[in-house]
Amino acid sequence: MEIPPSGDTPPTRFFETCCRYFRAKELDLSNVQEAAGMAEGDGVPQAAKEAQAGDDPPKGDFPVQKKSPKLCGSNYPLSIAFIVVNEFCERFSYYGMRAVLTLYFLSFFHWDENLSTAVYHAFSALCYFTPVIGAIMADSWLGKYKTIIYLSIVYVVGHLIKSVGAIPSLGNQVVHVILSMVGLFLIALGTGGIKPCVSAFGGDQFEEEHTSERSKFFSIFYLSINAGSLISTFVTPVLRGDVKCFGEDCYALAFGVPAALMVLALVVFIAGSGLYRKTPPQGNVLLEVCKCIGFAIKNRLKNRSRQIPKRDHWLDWASEKYSKQLIGEVKMVTRVLFLFIPLPMFWALFDQQGSRWTLQATKMNADFGIYILQPDQMQFLNPLLILVFIPIFDLWLYPLINMCKFNFTPIRKMATGMILAGMAFGLAAIVEIKINETDMPRLVPEESLIRVLNLAKNPVQVTIQGRDLFQQPVEAFQITDLEAKPENGLAAVRFINGLSQDVNLTIDSKRFIAVQKNYSASEYSLLERDKYNNGKCITETGEFTLELGLLDFGASYTIVITNVSGGAVKTWKSEDIKANNVHMAWQLPQYVLISAGEVMFSITGLAFSYSQSPASMKSVLQAGWLLTVAVGNTLVLVVAQAAPMAQWAEFVLFTVLLFAVCVIFSIMGYFYVSVDPEDLEEKEEKRETLSRGNTINLVTQKTKL
Repeated sequence: MEIPPSGDTPPTRFFETCCRYFRAKELDLSNVQEAAGMAEGDGVPQAAKEAQAGDDPPKGDFPVQKKSPKLCGSNYPLSIAFIVVNEFCERFSYYGMRAVLTLYFLSFFHWDENLSTAVYHAFSALCYFTPVIGAIMADSWLGKYKTIIYLSIVYVVGHLIKSVGAIPSLGNQVVHVILSMVGLFLIALGTGGIKPCVSAFGGDQFEEEHTSERSKFFSIFYLSINAGSLISTFVTPVLRGDVKCFGEDCYALAFGVPAALMVLALVVFIAGSGLYRKTPPQGNVLLEVCKCIGFAIKNRLKNRSRQIPKRDHWLDWASEKYSKQLIGEVKMVTRVLFLFIPLPMFWALFDQQGSRWTLQATKMNADFGIYILQPDQMQFLNPLLILVFIPIFDLWLYPLINMCKFNFTPIRKMATGMILAGMAFGLAAIVEIKINETDMPRLVPEESLIRVLNLAKNPVQVTIQGRDLFQQPVEAFQITDLEAKPENGLAAVRFINGLSQDVNLTIDSKRFIAVQKNYSASEYSLLERDKYNNGKCITETGEFTLELGLLDFGASYTIVITNVSGGAVKTWKSEDIKANNVHMAWQLPQYVLISAGEVMFSITGLAFSYSQSPASMKSVLQAGWLLTVAVGNTLVLVVAQAAPMAQWAEFVLFTVLLFAVCVIFSIMGYFYVSVDPEDLEEKEEKRETLSRGNTINLVTQKTKL
């Protein structure tokens, strides 16, 4: 069910809608303050109740709660400023590091695209499995404050190890891989572990009567998440590509800056320690639910005899140990979790923005005239478009649909989001096919490429006995070259020296190439896309100007030095492999579609699941939602490794799979009956009261007889 806005002005609605969106994007597993960011009038369920009776009692020493100083005489605690800054820095750290991760695997480790994609999604999946660990640590053992501190230290250590592993001069590739994998594991443990704690800890800082201030705090909190994501996904690719260190892309700097931001996040959070209100751990309802389900299954398997009376629901087999209230609430949760089963496929497509779509961007023309985008910078479009779409959908699109008397239910909104994501991948497949038109043909067994270089001034006819390969004369200086395009949008160039003396070439201030005389050829050099008109050619007779012109994205060139005249070198330039002629702007439609799909799918899905579960079970549904993201990334990992195929075919495969899952989800949603958890609880209480009354009458009658 869509959450109605509580404010009367567009800015208020915008902030509250942003809060709902980023609530869906950065989920909070804490069962103590998980929905505390919304006031009762907002239509969003309140914070989860305390854990069920029987959980472990609070452990450790916790100070008596105190009131934090206020900001400028308002009802906002001063401590929330430290929490918001901490969250901004942490999100900058995470998204900035992840933005360049795929190209790091591809260029630094020289892994192929499938392996790079698989490891990227394995890391992403781990980041969404570990929040369950963080929630259990915070609610059952350490409390939120200590959990944030300890896991942030792990987080910082992971970033530092990751940055050190990106220094080329430090050891061989095995050392780099080991350091990077250890660093990524610690980062996943840190970012996932603190995810369910930070926002809930911010909610703990407010007094119970300050619900409206708490609501606005969460709006600011989740907008800080978006700000960190937007800025970092634009900045860190610049640090990687535009800054050179150790003679290549500076991945050490691209990882080092996010590491510094995470250190700053930890320092800021600790600086506010004396101002925080710290609540003790109160037990984790997620563990209680898992125990209840496990006991029900175990008890049912033990009592399979036909002589034992059947029970209305399989969870009723837990009634020997757990209360009817808990069992009833778990029943409500399992109904919603059943609807979650098809959802991972959406996330499988969505999270490929940082892997497959980034790899696609490396094979495109990134020249926008006034600015040249890095391939991994295209990811910043997602958070930017989210900021644009949230007010459009909330203030115009949904009200317009309601005016048309169309019942746009939450299930239909989520299904529409799936369709939009599938359409985005359909467009990605079309773009990939157009990109492939400039690729070199793939060779099959018993085939080979023949390279012919005509150094004569006139065309020559080439014939091979028994073959009709060269039907037209070979023009002067026409050759075929590399078997594949240069990676990452770089240009490949080599030189053939047609002079009778050796030459030393300077392409830019850092490229020096020596080519021997009499048509000797140099090795290929990979260069950034640019105009190179200030080169130098040094021979025995002097120094001359070398003008190469534009070396474009993804092209391969052969430069033949023919003679020296008038203080300049005369050259012939042959474009052996065509430059990338599909502009990166063609990715914009697919980003628009998948971002719109995310707004309709993610916000609506979480709001719907909240409305269908009791207050004490919100954390369980948040855990289930996070796990759908983790499973979705795991699906991409499996496809990339188990079924490698042409990239356009893989895009089509994911499109078809998501459309099929959308149909299944729509059928499941058609038969799903929405409920009000409060009404079900009241009916359950009445049923229990009636049951107790009937039992008393039955016993009395038997006694009289």
